Amino acid sequence: MEQESLPTEVILSHPRQTIGSLKLDWNPQPGTYLDVEGETYAVLERHHCYQYKRGKYRLHKIALYVQAAPRPEERSWFQGRWVLGNANCAYSAHSELVRCAVNPDGPCQGCRFFEPTAQ
Repeated sequence: MEQESLPTEVILSHPRQTIGSLKLDWNPQPGTYLDVEGETYAVLERHHCYQYKRGKYRLHKIALYVQAAPRPEERSWFQGRWVLGNANCAYSAHSELVRCAVNPDGPCQGCRFFEPTAQ
C-alpha cells in the first residue's frame, strides 16, 4: 500500500516565516534533514493538523518547523537511529540535533575531549 502524499507546510523557526508548501510521501521526524528550493533544513518540530469530516478526524496537513543547517558529515547509528557525532564518546548527547556538550560544533575526529564510553 502506497503512503498518501500529505500537504506539508515548511516554516522557518526564526524568524518565523513560511518557506513553502510541499507534498511529501514520507514523514520527516525531528532531527532529519529536508531540502527545499536548494537549501537544507533540519527539522525541529512536526505538528499534525486534523480536520473533522463525516464524523471522523483525519490528518489534513503537516507543519514542519525547521532551521537552516548543513547536513552533518559525522553520524553514528545508536539504538536504532542516527545521531550526530561519535556515539561511543562519553560526552555524546546521543541526539539528532546536538552533537555533545563540550564540542557541539565538532568535529569529533581529533577532538581533545574524546573519552570512550565504558562498556
